[in-house]
Amino acid sequence: MTARDRRQGRVLVHTGDGKGKSSSAFGVAFRAAGWGMQVCVIQYIKGQWQTGEQKAAERFENIEWHALGDGFTWDTQNPEQDRKTSRQIWDFSREKIVSEKYDLVVLDEINYCCGYGWLTGVEIADFISSCKPRWLHLILTGRNAPQEVLEVADTVTEMRAMKHAFQQGIKAQKGIEF
Repeated sequence: MTARDRRQGRVLVHTGDGKGKSSSAFGVAFRAAGWGMQVCVIQYIKGQWQTGEQKAAERFENIEWHALGDGFTWDTQNPEQDRKTSRQIWDFSREKIVSEKYDLVVLDEINYCCGYGWLTGVEIADFISSCKPRWLHLILTGRNAPQEVLEVADTVTEMRAMKHAFQQGIKAQKGIEF
């Protein structure tokens, strides 16, 4: 019997309006990689914007990183393109999840896609319930996680904003926000 056969994969959701949803998921990804697990990170929004987490992941042979979004799309000029891109990333994500190559898959900022109506909570929850390998760990991040996803999750953490430096005019800092 392998470790995968004994493992009960978890579904974690990191949501809310506070900072730290992706950072927390990446912390788990590095923890899993440290234990020799195969990790896949798929970013839905950030696009080609270079982050410290992505640079650190390059040092691990067992972390595969995909920044596939069109960038920060809340100021979008082309919602149809954003919908199309999200659908393509969702198809890619499903392939990675069912491939049985990974122990942990992180779907970073997928919840935003539901909030914008590009994906639905029902389709994500149905896929998790019916297709995710039993032993695979899965983390979904982003604000406004849909109720259907919350219901299939094992652990849900809501980050709550109490104070943010941006509100004081302090711009995002390398090594802290990205």
